[in-house]
Amino acid sequence: MAARTEHDEQADPAPSPGRPRRGRVAAVVSVFGELLITAGLVLGLFVAYSLWWTNVLADRAAHKQSDDVRHEWARGGGTDGAGGSPRTYDSKDGIGFLHVPAMKNGEVLVKKGTDTALLNDGIAGYYTDPVPSALPWDKKGNFTLAAHRDGHGAKFHNIHKVKDGDAVVFETRDTWYVYKVFKELPKTSKYNVEVLRPVPKESGKTKPGRYLTLTTCTPVYTSDYRYIVWAELERTEKVDKDRTPPPELRDAP
Repeated sequence: MAARTEHDEQADPAPSPGRPRRGRVAAVVSVFGELLITAGLVLGLFVAYSLWWTNVLADRAAHKQSDDVRHEWARGGGTDGAGGSPRTYDSKDGIGFLHVPAMKNGEVLVKKGTDTALLNDGIAGYYTDPVPSALPWDKKGNFTLAAHRDGHGAKFHNIHKVKDGDAVVFETRDTWYVYKVFKELPKTSKYNVEVLRPVPKESGKTKPGRYLTLTTCTPVYTSDYRYIVWAELERTEKVDKDRTPPPELRDAP
């Protein structure tokens, strides 16, 4: 190996005082970038879980529970009116199915209560608190329902598509209850319980009737406010042996 000369030693550049500092900065930037990427992936997985996977799980649960109710009906369980079976119409089994063609969400099983755990199964619930709901077969009152707008089945995701004059149908074992939408309230406080009253003033109604109220969160992907839709019972139809739906469902696009 050739000996190094004085010229060679002088030619070698001396270490720059700035290099170690730039190297540390680059390392910090690199680590920070990796943390941002990781955080982005975690956030993306959380969003996918919240908006997709919870829907998958909720739909499975809802289908199972809906099938159980229909099997019970096929066996002859439950009747409408004052003589209705408490086990079928005021219990955990479910009282019937909500159909809102404008939402394009199929049939929605309705159960007693609006607890988060219950709604997370991809169903709707009727209020027991702070203002107890009437039931469709009651002579007067407000049948008040809640369901998720996003995630967990998102059964009321398209509530903004429901407009005046649209049909809302509630199905029990024996009866079709056909309602007609007459007013929407796109935004109100989550603490506004007046919308659940037997005669909700903001709906424009002043006398007792047979009303139906749909409630859910708004804006989309938040729970800051509530979106309200009101409807009034137009008529009832007895369910025939073939369970032929009323025209409002048969003619829906």
